[in-house]
Amino acid sequence: MSKPKGFEKPTGFRDYTPHVVSKLRMIERNVLECMERWGYRQIITPTIEYYDTVGVASSTSDRKLFKLLNSRGTTLVLRSDLTAPIARVVSSMLKDEKLPLRLSYHANVFRSIEEEAGREAEFFQTGVELVGDDSPEADAEVVALAIASLQAAGVSSFKIAMGHMGFLNGLLEEVIPGQTAEQEQLKEGLLGRDYVGYRQSIEALHLEPGQKQRLEAILRLRGGKEICTHAGELSSSPEAAKSIAHLCAVFEVLEAYGVSEHVLIDLTMIGDFSYYTGMTFEGYAAELGSPVCSGGRYDNLLQQFGRALPATGFALKTNRIIDGVHGITIEEKKSVRIEYSPERRAEALAEAARLRSIGQNVITSLLADQGQVKASGASTDPDEQVIIYGSPKGGL
Repeated sequence: MSKPKGFEKPTGFRDYTPHVVSKLRMIERNVLECMERWGYRQIITPTIEYYDTVGVASSTSDRKLFKLLNSRGTTLVLRSDLTAPIARVVSSMLKDEKLPLRLSYHANVFRSIEEEAGREAEFFQTGVELVGDDSPEADAEVVALAIASLQAAGVSSFKIAMGHMGFLNGLLEEVIPGQTAEQEQLKEGLLGRDYVGYRQSIEALHLEPGQKQRLEAILRLRGGKEICTHAGELSSSPEAAKSIAHLCAVFEVLEAYGVSEHVLIDLTMIGDFSYYTGMTFEGYAAELGSPVCSGGRYDNLLQQFGRALPATGFALKTNRIIDGVHGITIEEKKSVRIEYSPERRAEALAEAARLRSIGQNVITSLLADQGQVKASGASTDPDEQVIIYGSPKGGL
């Protein structure tokens, strides 16, 4: 392997220029302030975790984890999400706090990728976890907060697609009972949005026409509140019926929040079926085909850390918002440049300190040409005002 050039960096990692950082920080600040207004307190966890705890519990597949060894030979991982680390903290340091817990975060996460262009191995997530409440009200709260957070981030046009793992599980067990491998294959097709592959998998099962139609009908269960009725007609499974009742109760709460126009029910939406246990959702901006936020219920995670609690949450995919959503503007603060001669340095720097104390951005520099003292006033940069502290015979 050839030695990397001085300007190169590892595939999947990026540099953030000042303008992009300003955009990132604005989104981070606005979204975290929004979450705080909903009662969510910010938490920070380590960048590196133990593989045998957080790494194993993570929703990220093992092959996508960045692994390393410490000096004692213990396997560590760079965090691939924030949910598993927060579950660890909730089960230990926060075990005596009153439930439900509302926690928020903003951090970089790491996932190993194939050597291909356009994929990021390090990216930012901003999200929340609501722990200790398994009600439709809790699920509706995180969906409503996801909507408010997207709006706070500057995303003006988007839709939230909301589904439920339990409905699909109930339907599959009803139509092809006990056929675990076949059920997993059908789920893989839905998870990857490979509807052609999903239909091919149904054909390979050699089912009766009625059974085949029921499995294909799920592809049409996408719309508003009327989907609750259509789904109930498709399956009589107790698990499916309970799941639909829960999902429709969530939708009713979202109507009370006044945000249901942003939400559609999509029963092909299953999220990571090895991780989520109930309601799942994804948010899509008008400009992007890939989700800008995702979340759902994961009631089995915390018991892996010794504390069996229900939990639900979501994460904004901040990098996708920065790179792909148009119309997000940064309010650039006008800066002041103070230039001074050596004789008036103390006076100029005192004025710079005063202006900074009241929130102004101030740049200071020694006058480049002492033979020609300039006048204070407008700069060639429209976002900058210039103040000159020249020799006693000129300037201020």
